[in-house]
Amino acid sequence: MNTRSVAAQGRGQARRAANSAAVEVGARAGFGARGIIYVLVGALALQIALSGGGKQADRGGAIAEIAEKPFGKVVLWLLGIALVGMALWRLSEALLGSAGTDGGKPSKRAMAAGRFVFYSFVAFSVLSFAAGDSGSGGGSSDQQSQDVTAKALGWPGGQWIVGIGGVAIACAGIWIAVRAIMRKYHKHLKMAEMSQKVRRAVDFAGVFGGAARGAVFATAGGFAVAAAVSHNPDESKGMDDTLRSFTETPVGPWLLVVIALGLVAFGVFSWFNARYRKV
Repeated sequence: MNTRSVAAQGRGQARRAANSAAVEVGARAGFGARGIIYVLVGALALQIALSGGGKQADRGGAIAEIAEKPFGKVVLWLLGIALVGMALWRLSEALLGSAGTDGGKPSKRAMAAGRFVFYSFVAFSVLSFAAGDSGSGGGSSDQQSQDVTAKALGWPGGQWIVGIGGVAIACAGIWIAVRAIMRKYHKHLKMAEMSQKVRRAVDFAGVFGGAARGAVFATAGGFAVAAAVSHNPDESKGMDDTLRSFTETPVGPWLLVVIALGLVAFGVFSWFNARYRKV
């Protein structure tokens, strides 16, 4: 057996391991956990829109909300472990490529690597909160955003760094929304296994939820650009303040109601991914 065939066999074994049932279960559990977080964030945002107050509408608020419930810490441990599964699945995509004919492209692998880092951080924050570090997962996204922005503005060329970062986040938001509206997620889902009724529900949740999520990202990016231009880190906003800013539009809190319902829809869409995603 020559060296080339041995290497090919090794790659095949690695790919089979990455596509094992354990990785698939982890990915599907991760989508389920993401859905829970987005549904809770949307519900918290809806409370803000309807009452003018309420708890912080971000991941920290969602985690704190879960922790207050009976067996909340147990649920947080399960969510954190599920998010670890999501991170490991993204890592396997980064190393070996994702499902689909173009899953091995360098750009796809780079995006998977970025998602691995993101979900690793989210999993760590949830598990840290479950372990008793209330300042980890439950911290304010607004304060964290302002702290990071203030630090970056203090670097040489900090305004450019923050500004470019803000533009990147805004563009990512637009990209998320456009891809959702164009139903690009179809290629990642087992559409043939869905009934017509389920497919309509998936499309409603996917388009509405993706557009709302994209709008939040785009708006947050805009605030980061404003912080760079004014050299004022207080202009930067996390998810909570970004959502609250929608109540300051001419239509008042009703735009936030739409966005909040959209985030709930994205949570439901994540649950559909847990069932129908090609892994």
